[in-house]
Amino acid sequence: MADSADTSNVAVKTYVPTYQKEEWKEHADTLGMSQSEFVRSMVQAGRRGFESDREEPRSEDATPRGNALETRVLSLLESDTYSWEELLDAVSEDIESRLDEALEKLQAENEVRYSGRHGGYTVVGRGDGD
Repeated sequence: MADSADTSNVAVKTYVPTYQKEEWKEHADTLGMSQSEFVRSMVQAGRRGFESDREEPRSEDATPRGNALETRVLSLLESDTYSWEELLDAVSEDIESRLDEALEKLQAENEVRYSGRHGGYTVVGRGDGD
């Protein structure tokens, strides 16, 4: 961020399903964060994951620098020292964000839906009376 950047707070509004907001609230409470801080942190964590993908595209082989996860780990370790648990938490946030985006896209495309009756996400029309 540039030194001259405006650091005042502004509102950002988005719409999510009720169950998702409740999950985010529970997760934020568990972490001792406000909902705003939780969402802001998760968005920033997700952006870091996208920046890593742009810097180092994924490859089909097992070469070390062609792996976005390895690139992400190196990026984290360049800025600080992390324990195993801290690294796991940092890269897991990235996975959570990607999973959330994938599920949102699949729901928007009517491929999957959240079903309380079935205890979670389910494929639309999979023998459940849809």
